[in-house]
This record gives sequence, structure tokens and C-alpha cells, in this order.
Amino acid sequence: MDTLLRKIESQLAGLPVPVAIELPAGQRVGPPAAAVTLSFKDWSGLATMAAGQIGRIAEDFVESRVQLEGRMRDLMAVAARLMPDTPVAGSASWLTLLLRRAKSLAAHSPHRDAQQIQFHYDVSDDFYALWLDPRRVYSCAYYRDADMSLAQAQEAKLDHICRKLMLRSGERFLDIGAGWGGLLMWAAENYGVRATGITLSKNQHAYVQQLIRDKGLEGRVKMELRDYRELDEAQGYDKIASVGMFEHVGQANMPAYFAKIHALLKPGGMVMNHGITAGSVADQQLGAGMGDFIEKYIFPGGELLHVSHVLRDLSAAGLEMVDTENLRPHYGRTLWAWSDALEGRLDEARHVLATSGNAVDAERVLRAYRLYLAGCAMSFEQGWIGLHQILATRPDGQLQTGAIRGAQSAYPFNRGYIYSPSR
Repeated sequence: MDTLLRKIESQLAGLPVPVAIELPAGQRVGPPAAAVTLSFKDWSGLATMAAGQIGRIAEDFVESRVQLEGRMRDLMAVAARLMPDTPVAGSASWLTLLLRRAKSLAAHSPHRDAQQIQFHYDVSDDFYALWLDPRRVYSCAYYRDADMSLAQAQEAKLDHICRKLMLRSGERFLDIGAGWGGLLMWAAENYGVRATGITLSKNQHAYVQQLIRDKGLEGRVKMELRDYRELDEAQGYDKIASVGMFEHVGQANMPAYFAKIHALLKPGGMVMNHGITAGSVADQQLGAGMGDFIEKYIFPGGELLHVSHVLRDLSAAGLEMVDTENLRPHYGRTLWAWSDALEGRLDEARHVLATSGNAVDAERVLRAYRLYLAGCAMSFEQGWIGLHQILATRPDGQLQTGAIRGAQSAYPFNRGYIYSPSR
């Protein structure tokens, strides 16, 4: 025990903010006016901390075996320093890869995917509304200007996607994983498209259905409670977006996912795939127990792939990548905005969650989300995970199509149109 305490005291000395530890027997180690205080109920938690298993400490907090006091930003600065190594693994054995693929296949049937999506997105609409922007856009914002608010940056992101896709009035537009309808509404109201969105979340489906009625967009916008694998390929779409969805597809299903997009997209059409990517080329989940924590409490079935893996599967499906943009630090800032908003409304969040379940579960959900938002913000800032917007086309095989010979699509092979001041 003395060896464990000495190791912890050594760890505390090298941390970026003052940290105090309250031991199971009631003793306190560290300064009296600490920025962060961790109170442990048993000695096993201290051993976990000494080993740098951040995810396990997070689980202990959710299950009330550890109490944490202090700002989330300070806590994450401490967490980053407690890990002995980077949580991004460098390689994986053939057996590990084989087992991961088998697990992915089992985890991503249509029924399992529906359950997993509803586990996360159907927690409570009112809970999400407390810390998201007014449009409830639950994906990386685009801080085009440094002084933008979260709401402004989310609108900038919606428009950034619409510009990249070169949306035109009357086009058939599909949003795969449409969330609470932010992109659907923006595309329909500002670009005049005929928009279809799909989701597996019952709460989101009901919310967007009402939003369509409230805005008088029946006939121009529709939202379906449907798996992407069930979409009819007969008519085809001019443009497709998938924002914050393909993280739920699974490595084993990625070839089929892009093949489905290819089949849904008209020849010459364009698709935007916006999603979180792995920091490791071996497609490893975050180490130090962080990936296990997210799998258990936040995103069951979620899998991240390195952008090189995504591009390989996209290309194998017959799609041509024409532009890829890394927005990683934008997601760090977005997540901190969400985290700060939730931290400022903790009592309201407890009440909202308690009205949709029992008080014990409500507290567990709130603790998990507090750590999830702040932990992901830290992970994006550190570069342990990424966010890529991948713009691709389905070439039509006609050399005369497009602004330049051989384009074979509407994409002009010039980025200027994305950033021009007028649409």
C-alpha cells in the first residue's frame, strides 16, 4: 500500500493543475485548495488510477465508486497526463483483426443497430436540447470564423455541406441518419431540394415529423424510420449526405454501406460522408479503457475506422473521392461547447432525465455524458481521433459531363465554388 501511495503522490506532483486525493479511510493527499478532487471508496480505484486506466476511473465515477469535483476542462487536463502512453495503438495482430471482424458482423444486424441507436439517441429529447444548439445539430460544427457561437458554427456546417454537394432546387436529396432534421430543413429551405431523411431513432423521427408539419414542408421533406439497407434504389438521388452516421455501420458492413450509397446515387451524383475516424491506422478503439467506456455507456456497437480504410472501401464500391477535409479541432471546440452548456445546467439535466426514468439511472446517465463530452473534446484536441468530410462522386462514364473534360460528374475539380461568397 505504501508503494501505491508513493506512486500516486509522484503522479500528483507532475499534473498541470493541483489535484487532491481522498483515500478510502478518509485521509487526504494533496493541497487543500485543489482544482480537482478525487474521492475513492476502495483501494482498487487507486490502483486503477496509478495504472493510468482512465476509462476504468470514468466507469467508477458513473457507478458512484469515485467522486469527482472540479471543472471538466481541468479534469481532462489531468486525465491526459495520467495515461502512461498514448491511447492510440499502433498495430494489431491478425487474430485481433479476425476477432474484431467477427464481433462487428454480430453487432450490426438491422435489429441490433436499431436497438443500439435507440439506446443513445432516445435517452430524452429534452436532455439533448439542454446542451445542443437550437437546431439540435448533433455533429461537428464548422467554425468558419473564430468568434462564431455554437449555433452560428452549426449553421455554417450545414451550409458548408450543402455548398460542397452543389445542391440545386428540385434535386432529390437523401440524408442518411438525419438526426433532429437540421440538415434536412436547411437544405429544403435554403436550396429548394426535395429532401428525404432516415433515422433509427423513434424520438428523432417523431420530432422531425412534427417539425415538417410546423414548417409547412409536407410534400417537399419527409422523414422515415428506416434502416439504410432498406432504402429503395429504383429512382435514385442526385445528392446524398451521411453526417455522424457511418460510425454506427461497423467495419464488417462498410463495403456494403458504400455499395448501397453507390446504388442509391444517380450516375454523376455526389455524396458527402461526414464522420469520426480512428487515430490509428490499425482501426483500434481508444486505449486506457476509454473505448470500453464509450462502448458500455454511450455508443454500443460504435466502431471507428482510419480515414485510409474508409477511402479504400469507398473506392472499392465504385465511388470516386474528389475532396477530403479534416475538421478534427472543430469537433474539439464543438464538444467543449456542449460540455460547458451541460455543466451549466446540471440540475435541469437531472430533473429532465429523472422524469423519463428513475433517479438512480438518471444520475448514471448524467455522469456518463459529462465524462463522454469532455473526454471526447480532449481526444479530438489531442489528435487521438479525427473528423473527416469526404466528398465523392459516382462517375457517369461520360467524358463530356461536367465543367472539365473527364470530370464525369457535376464536381468542377476546383474548390473555389465551396468558398465563394454567393451560392
